[in-house]
Amino acid sequence: MLRISDITYAVEGRPLFEGAGATIPGGHKVGLVGRNGTGKTTLFRLIRGELTLEGGDISVPRGARIGGVAQEVPASSTSLLNTVLAADTERASLMEEADTATDPHRIAEIQTRLTDIDAWSAEARASSILKGLGFDDFQHIMPCSDFSGGWRMRVALAAVLFSAPDLLLLDEPTNYLDLEGALWLEQYLVKYPHTVIIISHDRGLLNRSVGAILHLEDRKLTLYTGTYDTFAETRAARLAVAEAENRKTEAQRAHLQSFVDRFRYKASKAVQAQSRIKMIEKLKPINTPQEAALRAFSFPEPEELSPPIIALESAAVGYDDVPVLSRLTLRIDQDDRIALLGKNGQGKSTLSKLLAGRLPALTGRMTTSSKLRIGYFAQHQMDELHADETPIDHLRRLRPGETPARLRARLAGFGLNADQADTLVAKLSGGQKARLTLLIATIDAPHLLILDEPTNHLDMESREALVDALTAYSGAVILVSHDMHLLGLVADRLWLVKNGRVEPFEQDLDAYRKLLLASDAPAKAEKPKPKRPSRDVITALRSEVRKCEQRVEKLNEMRDKLAKKLADPALYEDGKLGEMEVWQKKYAEVMNGLDRAEAMWLSALDKLEKAEV
Repeated sequence: MLRISDITYAVEGRPLFEGAGATIPGGHKVGLVGRNGTGKTTLFRLIRGELTLEGGDISVPRGARIGGVAQEVPASSTSLLNTVLAADTERASLMEEADTATDPHRIAEIQTRLTDIDAWSAEARASSILKGLGFDDFQHIMPCSDFSGGWRMRVALAAVLFSAPDLLLLDEPTNYLDLEGALWLEQYLVKYPHTVIIISHDRGLLNRSVGAILHLEDRKLTLYTGTYDTFAETRAARLAVAEAENRKTEAQRAHLQSFVDRFRYKASKAVQAQSRIKMIEKLKPINTPQEAALRAFSFPEPEELSPPIIALESAAVGYDDVPVLSRLTLRIDQDDRIALLGKNGQGKSTLSKLLAGRLPALTGRMTTSSKLRIGYFAQHQMDELHADETPIDHLRRLRPGETPARLRARLAGFGLNADQADTLVAKLSGGQKARLTLLIATIDAPHLLILDEPTNHLDMESREALVDALTAYSGAVILVSHDMHLLGLVADRLWLVKNGRVEPFEQDLDAYRKLLLASDAPAKAEKPKPKRPSRDVITALRSEVRKCEQRVEKLNEMRDKLAKKLADPALYEDGKLGEMEVWQKKYAEVMNGLDRAEAMWLSALDKLEKAEV
C-alpha cells in the first residue's frame, strides 16, 4: 500500500502540494493525471525519496522495491538482452557467483534460490519484453551503442518492466513508442502483478490499463475509481453540482447584501443588518477545481485547391539511393484525413518527409499542386527549432513585417504567455515546444498538415483542443500517432506502411488493434528477412556458449562429488538419517540446476547456429 498523508511541497516558492493525500492499495493500477506543470513528475520524485517533503509523509511497505525510467540506458557495448537481464540485480549477482562458487553447500543454496526466482526463464521473459517494445530478435544481442536515444529509452523501459518492482512508476512511457508498442504496453500493464502508477495523457491507455485515476489539481490529490472516461464523467458531474451550489450561494449573498445596503445605516435595522453581514461572511463559495483557461489552437484556413493536391505514381523514397518504400501510387485531396499505421522503422516518417518535400523521390513521379503549402510537425521537435533562440525570435524570422504585439498575440493563441515568448527554446518544456512547433507548422495556412506524433508532451486538455482544431481545419491532414483516441476522432482513411509498401487499410482502428493483439504468427510469416548479425554479435554469442559450457562443467563436477558422497556406506549408518536426507536434497537441487544450465547451453548453441548461417 502507498500512503500519501497531508504532504506539502513547493518549488521556488510556488506551492505544488498543500495538505494533499491519497491511499493506493497494493496491486492497483492507477493513472496520475493533471495539467502540465501541476507537479506530477515531482510527486514521483517525492515517492522515490529524491526530494524532501516540507510537511506530511509518504510511506510504502518496508522492503518494497520502487522502479521507474529516469533516463535512457547508456550507449555501451552491452547487448540489449544483457542490459535488461542486469536489471534483476539479485539474479545477476547469483549467476555471477554461480560461476565462481566452489563450496557444495553454497552452490546448492545458489541453485535453490535461482529456481525460486525463476531465473532460468529470465532470458525468454526479457526477450519477450524487448520484442513487445519493437525490437526484432536479432537486435536483442546487438550493443546498446547501435541505437539512438529514443530506442535506448525503450531498453530502459524494458529493463524496469523485467525487474518487476513492487511499485512501478511510469512517466509518459508511450512517448517513445509507436502504436503497436503502446498497445503491447497496455496489455502488459493489465497483467502486471504489482502496483502501478502511470503519468499519461493517452486516453486509450488510461481506459484500458488502469482501474483508478489519481487527479492532481489545486495542489490536492483526489482518487477516482474507474477508467479515465469514468473519471471524466464523475468529475463533470461533481463540477456541475459545485457550480449549481455556487450559483445558489451567490443568490443568497445577493439577497442578504441588498438588505444590508438598504438598512445598515438605519438605527432600527442596524442589528439585523449586522446579523446579515455575518451570514454573508459564512456563505463561502464551494472550492471548485480551478480550470486553467484552455487555449484552443486556431489554425488559419487555406484557400481551396483543385484535387488532387499530391499524386504519386510508382514512386520510391529512401536514403543514400537505398529505397525504404517503393511502388507508391497514392493520391491526396484537400479534404483527406489520413492516419499512417505500421511499426516504427517501417517508413512512416520517411513517407511523411517525402510528402513534405524533405526527401526526393528516388524513382517514379510525385506531382503536387503549384500553389500547395505544406505544414510539417516533426516527431523530434528540436529538428525544427533553434535551441538558442526564443519563440518570439522564431516568429520574427517568419514574419519580419509584423509588430511585436501581433507576434505575441500569435504565441498567446497557442498557449505561450509573455514570459515564455522570451524564454530560450532550450529551457521550454516539452509541451511548450510542441505548441511552438504547431504554430510554426500552421502559420502559413497550409493546404496539407503533416503531423508526426504531435501529442507527445501535450496534456489531456491540449490534446482535446488539437482534436477540435483539426476537425475544424479545412486542409488535408497526414497523421502519425500512437494516440488511438486522436486517430479515431480525426482520421477517416487509414494507410498501412509495411514491408516497403503503403496500402489502404480498409477496416477500422478497432480491427487494427485486434489484429495487433491477436496471435503474432501471421506477422512472423510476413516479416522481411532480418539482416545478418554483425561479427561482434557472433563473437558475443560464442562467448555466451563458452560461459554456458563452463557452467555445465562446474555443475557436473558438483554432481560427481555429491554422488560420491551419497555412495559412501557410512552415510547410511544408524543415527545419520538426517544427514543423508540433507545430502540427497543437495544432490536433487544440483541436478535441477544442471538441467536448467544444459537447457541454456542448448539455447545459446541454437542462437549461434542461426547467426552463423
